[in-house]
Amino acid sequence: MRAFKALSLALTASVALTAALPAQAQEMKDPFREPALESLKGKKIAYLPISIGFDLAQAWGGVVKQQAQVYGMEFSSQDPNWSTDAMAQGFTALLAEKPDVIVTQNPDMQSLARLMKQANSQGIVVVQLNMAGAVQTDAVVAPDFIGMGEQIAQKVVEKCGKGTDTSHKVALVQGVLTGGVSFYQVQGIEKVFKENPEIQLVSSQAADWDASKARAITETVLQQHPDVCAVIDVWDGQGVGTGAAIKQAGLSDKVFFITSGGGAQSMCDMLKDGTFSAVYNYDAVGMGRDAWTAIMVALQNNQGGGAIKTQIYSPYRYMTAADVKDGTCFNAEDYAKILR
Repeated sequence: MRAFKALSLALTASVALTAALPAQAQEMKDPFREPALESLKGKKIAYLPISIGFDLAQAWGGVVKQQAQVYGMEFSSQDPNWSTDAMAQGFTALLAEKPDVIVTQNPDMQSLARLMKQANSQGIVVVQLNMAGAVQTDAVVAPDFIGMGEQIAQKVVEKCGKGTDTSHKVALVQGVLTGGVSFYQVQGIEKVFKENPEIQLVSSQAADWDASKARAITETVLQQHPDVCAVIDVWDGQGVGTGAAIKQAGLSDKVFFITSGGGAQSMCDMLKDGTFSAVYNYDAVGMGRDAWTAIMVALQNNQGGGAIKTQIYSPYRYMTAADVKDGTCFNAEDYAKILR
């Protein structure tokens, strides 16, 4: 009898609990979702890279535009086509238009510094991509280029340094000397080489992001130093020319050529065909996601541009041909279509 009574009570409680669940479920809400969505809805994002015609900018902008559309935001873009003057003019025009967010890529340390500072003073959120300028804004989204430069140099020391049966000669192809990718990466490289004095840096020249200049520089270096052990190029888009010069000289098996970039399919292709010996891949699609995160954080804080300033260091990884699989790299054209 007691067992029956206990079972009856348990069933009654179960029925009561089950009946209450739908009502409780209807009352349960995410109290944080609506404020977050409201902070994004209708906001305007302006995208101003150095150029939209290359893989990094296509991936960054494509990811940000996709997400902006999901959350009911407006997205616009400009293409200065590698012209610093056009970038400055475009940024000046944006100050008058007053978007909520400007996502940009500095051509060098100084050209946009005053304009970015002015944007923050007007309450505009500024996210810098890949190449940091001389002022800190709401976010800089980039690899830690100094740290990456150190790691690149360490790989070269392993191949060409003390205890190796090589000439210890190394050549370095820089980009724009005052561009963040080159400026900071070279700092890291030179730091490691100073710690390894057996390394002979026989050439360190700027190719200004131009693959044809990089090729000409490398051809001359190889003629003057046919026994060079390694060549570093600070960006794979430029390194296409550097690698072509090494290949044409028939030195791909003898010269360790290392570069870095955002992981477009061209990077994987050149690892597979031997144009690049190794790369550091800093994942441009992932950087686009990091930029979108920075935008969400800044807008949800609702404190205006320049209130909270952060350095968001995007991850990177070392790769050789052995690491290339289907899907390892991204198709830049997929993201270019989004921006059209």
